[in-house]
Amino acid sequence: MSVGLTGEFFLTNILSKGLPVRMRELIKMTGLAERQVRYLIAEGFISPPSGGRANAEYDDDHVAAIRRYLRLKELGFPPAAIRLLLDAKEGVPIAIEPGITLVISTEQLGVSRDVEPLQRRLSNVISDL
Repeated sequence: MSVGLTGEFFLTNILSKGLPVRMRELIKMTGLAERQVRYLIAEGFISPPSGGRANAEYDDDHVAAIRRYLRLKELGFPPAAIRLLLDAKEGVPIAIEPGITLVISTEQLGVSRDVEPLQRRLSNVISDL
């Protein structure tokens, strides 16, 4: 199966090799408009690209930062709260039930993973309470 230069497979492989991408590829990978990416940069949610404005290059850190922002937004946090959560470094608190709060590191937001081992671990921890 042939994948074009703009295909998700191609873009993912570029970043996995540590190669930077341009704005055009970044917006295809994240689903954001260029205007939205520029807003996130201007507001400090993601770092400025390397190479300056004319030759701007983005890497996997930019994609991860965008995914973290989008995940927090998806969870219902407004931009001001997202800024506080990302700056706080303690993580995102999620109330499980009275007296039990799960705190998730902001670096883990937007990261795909197999949740079954995590569920087993959480189940073991809670059953030991």
